[in-house]
This record gives sequence, C-alpha cells and structure tokens, in this order.
Amino acid sequence: MTDLYLSAYPALAEQLTKQGIDVEAVKAKLKRQHIETPSWGYGNSGTRFKVFPWPGAARDVHEKLADAAYIHKLTGIAPSVALHIPWDKTDDWNALKQEAASLGVSIGAINPNVFQDQEYKLGSICNPSGAIREQALAHMIECCEIMTKTGSTLLSLWFADGTNYAGQDSVIERKHRLEWGLKELYKHVPANGRMLIEYKFFEPAFYTTDLPDWGTSYAMALKCGDRAQVLVDTGHHPQGTNIPSIVSFLLDEGRLGGFHFNARQYADDDLIVGTTNPFELFVIYHELVTAGDKANEVAYMIDQSHNIEPKLEAMLQSVLNCQVAYAKALIVDRPRLLESQHGGDVLGSHRILTSAYDTDVRPLLAKVREEMGIQPDPIAAYRADGYAAKIAKARGSADGSLGGYPG
Repeated sequence: MTDLYLSAYPALAEQLTKQGIDVEAVKAKLKRQHIETPSWGYGNSGTRFKVFPWPGAARDVHEKLADAAYIHKLTGIAPSVALHIPWDKTDDWNALKQEAASLGVSIGAINPNVFQDQEYKLGSICNPSGAIREQALAHMIECCEIMTKTGSTLLSLWFADGTNYAGQDSVIERKHRLEWGLKELYKHVPANGRMLIEYKFFEPAFYTTDLPDWGTSYAMALKCGDRAQVLVDTGHHPQGTNIPSIVSFLLDEGRLGGFHFNARQYADDDLIVGTTNPFELFVIYHELVTAGDKANEVAYMIDQSHNIEPKLEAMLQSVLNCQVAYAKALIVDRPRLLESQHGGDVLGSHRILTSAYDTDVRPLLAKVREEMGIQPDPIAAYRADGYAAKIAKARGSADGSLGGYPG
C-alpha cells in the first residue's frame, strides 16, 4: 500500500500544480505541523461505567513520555506532551524536562486538576467556601511554577464548576468568584506563557455550568489580559453547534488559544478526532489556514478517552487524522474560492471547498513522510515493529484507571 501511495504522488502533484497550488510550499507546511499528545491518553482511562485496562498502558509519567516519543517517531509531527497535575507530578521537574529532551520530545501544556478532590464537590474557584477557592488557586499557581521549571508556555484550564439545582447557589456570585480566581491566577502565568480557558456547556454540573460556552470564556479572557485566550474542545458543544464559525470569530479577535481535539456523536464522547465528522475537522482547519498569520500561535492538542481502543494506535490515528484534515485544507484553491464568494456563487463556492475535501491526500502525506525520513505508512509501521507487544510484556496490564478524566 505504501508503494501505491508513493507511486500515485507524481500524478497528484501534477494535478495540484495545474490548479495553481504550490506543492512544495504545502509540503513544507505539513512538515512543520505540530500536534500535542496528552500524557493521560497513554494511561488507563475510560468512562464512568468501566475502565478497560490495556496491556502495556503507561503507569507513570516516564512511561507516558516514552510512548509519546514513540508516536512522534512514527509521525514526525507530535513533538510535545501535555501533562496533568497531580497525575504527572514529580520531585525533579528539571530532570523530567531533560528526560523528555533525551527522548526527542518536550513538555507542553500544563493542566491543573481542580475537579477531582473531595473538596471540589461544589466547585473550585466558584465554590461557596473561600478556603476551597484559595486551595484551588494555590494549586493552579503551583502549576504556573511547573511551567517555568519545564519550559512550558501553556496553562490549560478546565473547570467542573457549576450547580445541579435552581437556587443551589447564586449564579451572579459564582460569576464574580470565577472572575476573581482567573484574574488572580493570570498574575502568576509566566511572562512568556499563555492562559487558555476551556468551556463545557454541561457535565458534571447539570443545571448551570460556570464556564458553559466560548462566549463566557472569551469574556473572561478579555477581563484577564492579552495572554488569556479561549481553548476550544471540539466535544464541548450542544448538538448542531457550528464550531468552524466559532473558530473563525476567535481567530479574527486574536483570542483563539488552542484546541482539544476529539470527536463526539452525542455529548462529550471523547472519541478519536475525525472519526464521526471528518468534514467538520476539515472546515476547522480550512478556517485556520485562511486566517494566515492570525493562527500562528494556536496550540493543537489531543484530548481523548481511549477506553476500548489500543492506546498507542488510537493516539497515532488521532494525529494522522489531523494531518489529513490539514493537508486537505492546504490545497483549497483560495483565490478561486474568494472570487466565487464575492461573485455570490453559492454552490460554486461550496464545490471549490469540497473539491479539496474529496481529494485523496494520502499520496501527498506519504511523500512528505518519506522526505522527513520516517515510514510513509505510520499505521503499518506501528503494526509491524513490535513496540506495543514489547511494552505489554514489560508493563503488564494494571487494573484501575488514572482516577478520573480531564474535561
């Protein structure tokens, strides 16, 4: 199959060139793509109902780094690893930073955990208790210190805060507590860092959620400062939400900080990105490519719950699906599309966009990987090299989970 893709590349390159696409420029951008994988995706995590242990699942932060490095070796575009604190806590952050570098990866976003401790039953920085609000803030400030020690430039925030019943708490007071907490935390974010504010319209709070949508996150970011931005989790929206339009708005405002990529069918399913609605993922990338320099600092991160899938293969497929979507977005004939849009050609414009989506970019990606010195077919390479079998034998199959799952 690899030979088939590579042999098909010249014809595809010729076709794209005839359409006015600079194929070499497209390949250069694909080689610079950066998808961050999450440490928690390499360990045993799952649903509320059952966590199915996977033979070889990472048991600590060191094994997570090793697995992330393996995925980067296969893809060439996954050079950083997001950490979740305290799940990935260590006594020597400098040593961990050096360990990551020795494996060919770096420490990415730092994710505080303010949803799992018993004290957070009624919320963290929105909790009615001032002592608990201070506890949550102290933990997040500690995460800012970890950013400095690891060289991370991203603080990724998700809150489970909310209420289950009308009258349970004052919605306005909770808003004020949220604003207070975020403003105080922002003071501690390293000067070269950014604070990304995630949102989720429901779960685990079912009456009100304190950060329910992108507009609330955007408003809070504006109150905090220029280095506070919105993080879009593709699974955190009501059914039918037009995520690409949200992406476009936030890009134009300079407030799109990053993504947590996953896929959903019903709610926050946390399935492999690009599996339930690949066209939506493509259009998201189309908006990002169209935005040009405004998208330069956007962070692209995976956030999924691999419960019945093999952990490594699921992560690998996630990165590759993002790569496919980006490749298709890069070959959209934008000058022709813009002309068609300005001319009011509704279906003509739609066809120009879908023409890129319908193009089989696997030959292009195989050629890019070959030029990067990695296997043109990463899935085939994964299934042939025995890494998964080796770690399964070395690590075994531990019961239980990470103890929870980030939003």
